[in-house]
Amino acid sequence: MLDANPNAEIVSKTQARAVNVAAGVGLLNVLKSNLGPRGTLKLLVGGAGQLKLTKDGLVLLKEMQIQHPTAILIARTATAQDDITGDGTTSTVLLCGELLRQADRHISEGVHPRILVEGLEKAREEALKYLNEIKTTFPADGEGESMIDNRDLLTSIALTSLATKLDYDSSLSLSESLVSAVQCIYAGADSPIDLSRIEVMPMSRSTNDSRFINGIVLDHGARHPDMPDVLHNCKIMTLNCTLEYEKTETQSGFYYSSAEEREKLVESERKWLDERCKQIIDFKRSVCKDGESFVIINQKGVDPLSLDIFAKEGILCLRRAKRRNMERLTLACGGSPIHSLQDIEESQLGYAGKVSQVTLGEDKFTFVEDCKSAKSCTMLLQGPNEHSLNQAKDAIKDGLRALKNALEDNAVVSGAGAFEVATAMHLQMNVLPTVKGKQKLGIQAFCDALLIIPKTLADNSGLDVQDTLLKLQDEHVASKMLVGLDVKTGEAILPSDEGIWDNVRVKRQSLYLSTVLASQLLLVDEVMRAGKQMGVKPPMDE
Repeated sequence: MLDANPNAEIVSKTQARAVNVAAGVGLLNVLKSNLGPRGTLKLLVGGAGQLKLTKDGLVLLKEMQIQHPTAILIARTATAQDDITGDGTTSTVLLCGELLRQADRHISEGVHPRILVEGLEKAREEALKYLNEIKTTFPADGEGESMIDNRDLLTSIALTSLATKLDYDSSLSLSESLVSAVQCIYAGADSPIDLSRIEVMPMSRSTNDSRFINGIVLDHGARHPDMPDVLHNCKIMTLNCTLEYEKTETQSGFYYSSAEEREKLVESERKWLDERCKQIIDFKRSVCKDGESFVIINQKGVDPLSLDIFAKEGILCLRRAKRRNMERLTLACGGSPIHSLQDIEESQLGYAGKVSQVTLGEDKFTFVEDCKSAKSCTMLLQGPNEHSLNQAKDAIKDGLRALKNALEDNAVVSGAGAFEVATAMHLQMNVLPTVKGKQKLGIQAFCDALLIIPKTLADNSGLDVQDTLLKLQDEHVASKMLVGLDVKTGEAILPSDEGIWDNVRVKRQSLYLSTVLASQLLLVDEVMRAGKQMGVKPPMDE
């Protein structure tokens, strides 16, 4: 080590392992109390005094200032879990920390880390095989009641995800709305589920009445006081044409020598705009029958005089709509964007059963609702303050991902700690007897680590951890069924009967990531902080 950088800090062998285990267990202890529906909240305080209440593992890991290099590595792995599957961050951190703790016990008794890691990897492969055996699958589209048609099941999946982030009553109403939203955008088993078609629109109000809207909510309204506030049976024109004076693209000027010439210039510009407005009004009169209304939503500008012409005709016109809203508008209402007013056809128009404007304080919203066969929709989030809106927004993102994962897997697995209890028993009874030598210790460590999930659920619910775990294991052995924990009573339940479902891909990814990371950290025998002066040239010998 004489050739090493004199500024380097080196931690070797036993110390390096102790450092890594301490980081994993430390992060486990921080996130442990957040797991499950009875988990506690954390209050995050920013440098400028910003406050955030959350129990979402992803938010915590992203917002916390973590200094320890190994803890940063574990946090990044857990956030990668969220990026891939949308959930399971807390479970991944818990499983990784517990694997390190169990393995450290055996290594301190003289077992070589490499042999232990081989045992962990063998246990992981067997656990993943068992997951595929016990998951609950559903018939494909057209072969019976598929998952997308089973509304009760989808509501249970969403509720399982939301209940760990919000209170039960809010979770129940939101889960119904999320299922409606996903059923709205679902295009078949062969098409990917595009969650960007679901707009989450936060709205500060004194009520928590969040709901699903079969259409679009635009965060602006009409700019003319005489335009109608509520219209029914509306033809929707999605326009991308300017209806105001525009500057030329190249630098140019108009020169006039008298007031008459200037008047002629203004008149010709006005005439050009009036002709465009007249074209739209004539088209409206030709396509709208009695009882039908006409709505224009334009991506470009509309000048006040043009707005006045439309208002007199009873047309609701919105200008400068956002591009993403224009794309989603045609998905929700049908029709196609109109880029030119030449040869407009009725087939280019969309339809909405109701269009209304709502004013809340200084903000205006336009609701385009009751669309036929909409392929895009809106989740309207209402809450009394920013804290509750942010909490609900994070929870909705997780709930939507849970539904998307379940539909793409076309399978679910029992939650409430049932999978972990069953897998640990399967490995001990069916896999452990077939393995010889010290690899058994790795498999035993994996079994013990898996039980951190039901143990933590019991601990967070104020139950006796050992009693509860033994009760679950005895019930599983006696019934040969997947048995989970009722966090309210501490009794064993069948999660499938209670509607507690987890995603297969979340479990698979969590098992894989936590085992790979724990294995890599156990095989580290030196931690070096190199002390290299980045970008600084070494001093030259004189």
